[in-house]
Order: sequence, then C-alpha cells, then structure tokens
Amino acid sequence: MTEKPGEPGWPVAPGRYRLIAARACPWANRAVVVRRLLGLEGVISLGQPGPTHDARSWTFDLDPDGMDPVLEIERVQEAYFRRFPDYPRGITVPAMVDIASGAVVTNDFPWITLDFSTEWTEFHRPGAPQLYPEQLREEIDTVNRRVFTEVNNGVYRCGFAGSQEAYDAAYSRLWTAMDWLEERLSTRRFLVGDSITEADVRLFTTLARFDAVYHGHFKCNRNRLSEMPVLWAYARDLFQTPGFGDTTDFVQIKQHYYIVHEDINPTGIVPAGPDLSGWQAPHGREALGGQPFGQGTPPGAVKTGEEVAPGHGAA
Repeated sequence: MTEKPGEPGWPVAPGRYRLIAARACPWANRAVVVRRLLGLEGVISLGQPGPTHDARSWTFDLDPDGMDPVLEIERVQEAYFRRFPDYPRGITVPAMVDIASGAVVTNDFPWITLDFSTEWTEFHRPGAPQLYPEQLREEIDTVNRRVFTEVNNGVYRCGFAGSQEAYDAAYSRLWTAMDWLEERLSTRRFLVGDSITEADVRLFTTLARFDAVYHGHFKCNRNRLSEMPVLWAYARDLFQTPGFGDTTDFVQIKQHYYIVHEDINPTGIVPAGPDLSGWQAPHGREALGGQPFGQGTPPGAVKTGEEVAPGHGAA
C-alpha cells in the first residue's frame, strides 16, 4: 500500500497527516528518528501504539482510554480498514494516516523516510541535515540494500528460521555483513560521506536492538554488539546524537519481542538485562573526522509528550 507525495491521496500538506509509529518496531523507529532530525514535528503529528499487539493489530493502549487522541481509534487496524474495508494483509507500522478521513495513505516504510527527506524540504527546520543528498544517493542505495537484506532482515531470518539448515545459512550471512560493517566503519565515522545519512538511520535501529533482543531471542549470538569495538563505538556515537538515543525505548523494545513472539518465547518472560549504562560511555569516533549534521545543527529538545519514559532509555 503506497502513494507518493504529489499524487492523488497523499499531497504534501502540513497538518494533514499523522505518523503512526510504535517505539518498539525498528522499521517505525526509523521514521521517528528522521522526523525528529528534520524537524517535522510541527507539520506531521505522531501517534504511538504500545509495544505489544495481538493477531488483529497494534493498539493504542498507552493513550488515555486506549484510544489515539487525534484519530480516535483503538487499533491501527481501523485506519487500514477505512482505506480498504477488506484489507487482507498484515497491519504494520509505520503508517501515514490522513487525519480528516482516518485512512492510511501509505505503509511503505523505506519510502516514508525518503519522502520526508526529499518531498517535505519546505518544512524542514533550519539547520536540518541532508539525509539523502543527491550526490551520495547511489552509494547510499547500495549500502542500504546490503544492510537491509543481510542485517535488518538478517536478524529476523535467524530468529524465525524453521530448520537448522535455514538458521545456519542466515547466521552466516548476518555475520559476514556485520564483519563487513566493522571493517567499513573502522576508517570512516559514518556509513556514507562525512555526516549522518539515511544509511546510518537504517542501521542504527537494528544495532540498538541487538544486545537487548537479537543476540539471545533471535540466536544471533556469535558476538554481542558490545564485543565488536568499531560497531559498538559507532552505535554509541549515534545514540548520543540528538534524534537517536532520545527516540529509543529499551523497555518497549524488549516487551515487544519477548511478549509478542510466543512461538519463540512461550513463557512471555521479559529479561531484566542487559546493562544499558555502556550506551553513554565515550566513543572516540570524533577522531575519524566528519560532523553528524554536516554544516547543519542538532535538533532541539524532544517535543513535549514525545519523550522516552523515565527509566526506559540508557541514562
């Protein structure tokens, strides 16, 4: 389900859409990060379902009365059904919803963030970074393809493998890519160019979940992220950059995976660890040069009401 800005159904218009993005979901977390980095909070509102869902859909159980205060719905499913009453596929986030009609206009997660960067430029904050600059797009797209297939999706192939053979193959592919990233980032601060791009956002949301979930829950256990010196320093560098760590909720992340995936974790027990204090440790990545926002500036304070709950981050 997708429609591009400028086409019927999704013209760029401030105040018209609500981004529905659960903090727990890595694909949705990307959209929240990019929205914040570009300063689009004032023109695209944010609805955040809770970390768990049933077979029907994500629910707004964290909101008063269990209802999104803008769309006035209890389940994300309702916004899908307003567009397609017999929608047959999974109810996913992120999703852009037309507020007036209450209907989803797109759930195309890779394009949502690219659209924020390329179609909404008139509404970017002063000093917003160029996350998808034209001169780097070919390289960004190449890196993104490998990261998506081998890492973002790779952890899921490990976690949901239906046989030892499938798991072994997925595990090998994942760690080949992780080693490639460790080497690539040993001589450059960011994945592409000298500042943060879309490529860094897409990798970060997987790395942020690695030790908390993927290492144990998905059996991606050759190493912890914290045992890979380069990737661990890179992840900390981003985490400590406004827009990344301040949109990451480790409690909701763990609740989502360990409670929802009953086939993998039938007890529903959510582990107490790991220790999160290391996320705030010095990373030393400044020595590689580059500036997170290029010639731009960091975003300001998190919008009131969108803060990560106390104790849910890495203090």
